[in-house]
Amino acid sequence: MRLKLLSPGEMSAEQKETYDEAVSGKRGAPPAPMMAWLNSPDMARHATRLGEQLRFNTIFPAKLSEIAILVTARHWTSHYEWYAHKRLALKGGMDPKIIEDIRDRRTPVFDDPKGQMIYDVAKSLHEGKGVSKSLYDEAVKVLTERGIVEVIGLCGYYTMVSMTLNTFEFGLPEGEASDLA
Repeated sequence: MRLKLLSPGEMSAEQKETYDEAVSGKRGAPPAPMMAWLNSPDMARHATRLGEQLRFNTIFPAKLSEIAILVTARHWTSHYEWYAHKRLALKGGMDPKIIEDIRDRRTPVFDDPKGQMIYDVAKSLHEGKGVSKSLYDEAVKVLTERGIVEVIGLCGYYTMVSMTLNTFEFGLPEGEASDLA
């Protein structure tokens, strides 16, 4: 870990206020990257609020949101992000074979057209740096414009999360090994 993470007793008043807001939110605990972001308390506050919105309040159930998050974690080879969201994807009901395929950079087979479309849009955003007209037109039909905006938000936010976790070398909990190579 490249950064000393502050305990609540070591935080400035502004950092503590942001920390307390995160703890009292839907997560019930501070998200790991927020602990680094606290070096910029206003950024931490806004980023954490955005993360809560994207994690809990999109039009997608967790099973679908986690597709975009796992594609992002895999794209960035973010070990901590993968570790955390693989568990959440399984808890949300995602088929373990889909998780394995994303991990191994194989195209998964989805039984839900929305899941397939979220995967296709997320992959296109990361690998193609955008979305073709034909994919966009199909995505509007399957996900709606709001859905596309929220997939972009998920991929963008979790890119920032992955960059933070990778840059500061957040480790996995003791006894855990990464699934990613």
